[in-house]
Amino acid sequence: MSKLIIVAGVSGSGKTTIGKLLAEKLDIPFKDADDYHPQANVDKMKAGYALNDADREPWLQILATKLTEWKTEGGAVLACSALKESYRKTLSSKVHVKWVFLDGSFKVLESRLTGRKNHFFKPVLLQSQIDALEKADYGIHVSIDQTPEAITEEILQKLDS
Repeated sequence: MSKLIIVAGVSGSGKTTIGKLLAEKLDIPFKDADDYHPQANVDKMKAGYALNDADREPWLQILATKLTEWKTEGGAVLACSALKESYRKTLSSKVHVKWVFLDGSFKVLESRLTGRKNHFFKPVLLQSQIDALEKADYGIHVSIDQTPEAITEEILQKLDS
C-alpha cells in the first residue's frame, strides 16, 4: 500500500529535515512543496512579501495533481506549510493523505529561520505565517522541542498506531 504523508508547519518548523528523515525510514521519496512554487511566488517571497490565497491556488493545484502521481508511484513524503484548512482540503481532494503537524514556539522558529542560509523565505515573514495558521484538530501533532531523530521516531510510532 502506498503512503502519502504531508509534513506541515510554518517555516522553520523542520518540515524538510523531518520529511527527509521520515522518507528515508519509510523508503519512499521525499518531495518539497517549495520546489513547485511558480517563479512569481518565489520572486514575491524573496522580495519580502507574503503570499496571498490567489498566489497559492495554482501551486496547491499542482501539488494535488502531483500527490495523485506519487500515489501511483508508491507514495511520498511531502513537506508543505499547508497553513489553512482550505489548503489542506485542496491537497487531499484527490487522494487520502496522512497529516503530520510540527508545532513550535515563535522564539524557536525565529531562531531557526535566522540561522538559515540560501533560502528564499525571509524571517520577517514568520509572523504572517503564524497569523495565517489554522491549527488542525486531526492528524499527528509533534512538538519540535526535541531532536529531529526523536521527532521522526515519535511520528513513526504514531503512524503505526
